[in-house]
Amino acid sequence: MNQITTVARNATLQAMIEAVTAAERGPDTGRECRIAEAMAPFLDRPELLAGFDCPGCPDRYVRHLLHEDRDAGWAMVAIVWEPGQASPVHGHRTWCAFGVHRGWVEERFFALGSSGKPVRTRTIPRPMGATSCGPADITLIHQLHNASDATAISIHVYGVRYDSFGEGVNWVYAA
Repeated sequence: MNQITTVARNATLQAMIEAVTAAERGPDTGRECRIAEAMAPFLDRPELLAGFDCPGCPDRYVRHLLHEDRDAGWAMVAIVWEPGQASPVHGHRTWCAFGVHRGWVEERFFALGSSGKPVRTRTIPRPMGATSCGPADITLIHQLHNASDATAISIHVYGVRYDSFGEGVNWVYAA
């Protein structure tokens, strides 16, 4: 029996989950980018998170579980970014796809410098509706940052179960 958890449901969110599920079931190669493409048509719909309480926190960004397929080993979360909040500089231990639902975030990219510390190489603004994806690779280093003066919400799909996020998603670099 497939163990699936969907915390919040409305027709738009359900349709996005179904599109992501279909994309995830394809070949391993390119899965994360297929998932980002599957999410894209839903991201700018205001009703995507209707009926779901998605509060932020003034001290740090907050993840809210939207859906998990425990048997397939992936989960979808909404991340709420208050103004100025940022993720740590990190690579991923698992594949990841994300898209911006509300507001905009900067995606900052890094390379390891000669000292072994990450050095920023470029910044790409990700407005509402934009997506990004990447394979499991701790040397593909990035950071998400809400540089705006308004709350932003992004939707992320990771190739691990929700209860494994702590050790299974990010490889954090000391800045």
